[in-house]
Amino acid sequence: MNIFMPSRPPGMDLTLKTKILLLTILPLVALTATITWITQRQAQQLAEQQVAIIEENVLAQKRQALLDYVSLAMTSITPVLEEMDYGLEQARAEYEIKRILSGLTYANDGYFFVYDQQGNNLVHPTQPELIGQNLMNFQDAEGNYVIRELLSLAARGGGFFRYIWNKPSLSGERNKLSYVVNIPRLNWMMGTGMYVDDIATQTKALRERVDMNVRRTFVAATVLLVVTLALVVVIVIIINVHATQLADDRLKDLAQRSVAFQVMQRRNFARELHDGINQMLVSAKLRLNLADKKWPAEDAREHLQKAGDMLNMSIQEVRRVSHNLRPVMLDDLGLEAALHSLLDDLNNDGRINVKRRIRLPETRLPDAIEMTLYRLVQEAITNVQKHAKATEVSLRVTHNNQSVLVEMEDNGCGFSLEDDASGIGLMNMRERVELVGGKFSVRSRRTQGTLITAAFSLNPDSAISRENNNL
Repeated sequence: MNIFMPSRPPGMDLTLKTKILLLTILPLVALTATITWITQRQAQQLAEQQVAIIEENVLAQKRQALLDYVSLAMTSITPVLEEMDYGLEQARAEYEIKRILSGLTYANDGYFFVYDQQGNNLVHPTQPELIGQNLMNFQDAEGNYVIRELLSLAARGGGFFRYIWNKPSLSGERNKLSYVVNIPRLNWMMGTGMYVDDIATQTKALRERVDMNVRRTFVAATVLLVVTLALVVVIVIIINVHATQLADDRLKDLAQRSVAFQVMQRRNFARELHDGINQMLVSAKLRLNLADKKWPAEDAREHLQKAGDMLNMSIQEVRRVSHNLRPVMLDDLGLEAALHSLLDDLNNDGRINVKRRIRLPETRLPDAIEMTLYRLVQEAITNVQKHAKATEVSLRVTHNNQSVLVEMEDNGCGFSLEDDASGIGLMNMRERVELVGGKFSVRSRRTQGTLITAAFSLNPDSAISRENNNL
């Protein structure tokens, strides 16, 4: 008797565990990286929108302030313009308006400027050297014709214009936002402006803070990802170690049961040889010795006849033991015929009605599966005959491309699985099926019969498919 226990090739478990670990971690890494990237992009875009909104709000405040300052300047010079209706000379009125606007200043760099339609500067409190100069063709650092644009806006009823101009307090050029209108009657362009370089400075500082926050968020997400991955790796390793330990324990237990089963089978075989065949052969030998001593006496023939009977019984016993070890019909006629033979013997008993439906693949099953399936049905029939008290038994053997399914059912008295699950018969059947990679199950209830189910894979491990199991 030879039971082959398949061994796992060195390194196979490690490779499989590595693949499982990678399949667990890689999607997590990809998903986390994608979410982090999307979140960072959205945070960056949101920050840019917030900066733009803040910048626009500051500009809106400055525009409103410019409107208020220009309105205040117009209110200051309106009485002079009204006096012209009552005879005030234009030269006098122009002088008064220049004087009033030159004296209107606010903050550090706030002032009013005035130009005529030819581009000549008339009022400029912070840069008096520009008074009288024609700046129609003046361009700022970005190439804008500043005075032309301001005169055009004033002619259209007023407007804002952004350009680069000298900032007196810093003695350098800075961005400036101005608002201009036309002075009625005189057709002069009057306006004021605010330097907006502080907005750019504030915006730059805000962007730097936002970028720093985004970087901190990215670093925190990266640290969280690393910690999560470390936890996943530790958990997977712990689970794998635990699962491997359970599998090893199960394999050891199965190996111990298999060895015990082999020992029991060999003990039974030795007992049958010693108590059965051996005793009959010894008896036959004694009869032959007696016949030899008494020959040609009449009772010598009687001893020869009894010796022949003993030899015939020995031959029958050898056939029985041989059949128990390896049914000849299974090799000669195949599994289906062997199963029908078992069922015919049960049906011929006369007490049990047998139903059968056996559908096997066209090609023969692996030797180990054929032997296990045969022994399974044989053991189940023995249990029915000894214990079930059944009147009807059905055997169904079906198959598909992946497996062969065996179902054996009776209408007998049944039994309690809690009480009888460890019985030697069920244990033998379960271990036989599991040794070739199959699945075994039993369903039984008192007075409702028993259903035994076994499924055998048609793609077993190569080591098992080559097994020559002589159970």
